[in-house]
Amino acid sequence: MPFLKSLSVLIALLPAALAAADQPARSPHTNYILRCAGCHGFEGLGTTEGDIPAFPDSVGYIAGTELGRTYMMHVPGVVGSSLNDREIAEVMNYVLDVWGETEGEAPPATFTEEEVTRRRVEPVPDVVAYRRLVVDELSAMGVTVADYPWP
Repeated sequence: MPFLKSLSVLIALLPAALAAADQPARSPHTNYILRCAGCHGFEGLGTTEGDIPAFPDSVGYIAGTELGRTYMMHVPGVVGSSLNDREIAEVMNYVLDVWGETEGEAPPATFTEEEVTRRRVEPVPDVVAYRRLVVDELSAMGVTVADYPWP
């Protein structure tokens, strides 16, 4: 009898599982809107109220360094997202395509799923302190990035 109950539950759930499997993957733009725009805004300008930095004139430089690329994988919205590593790479590349322009420099490399996987397991116990390292590195290169008001 328990087997029949389990089988009945599985059969009842089958249509929902098939419908979910049939859903197309969300585009990187849609995932940006759903996962990032709440803090960074639709225009990537961040918010002063939430102390969220802007993407323009910054994110391309940040993604152009090893420290910066690791930092990007540990910001709260990435760490707490329900996206898989491929989807995170796609969203990061969308952000770089839209706001990653760097003056007079080659654009940063695109993210791959493998890179996201590797960088996400690197320990970054304090993302605010880690951002300071990124900013210090960029400052030494003569690059100023968006303000980040957290102490």
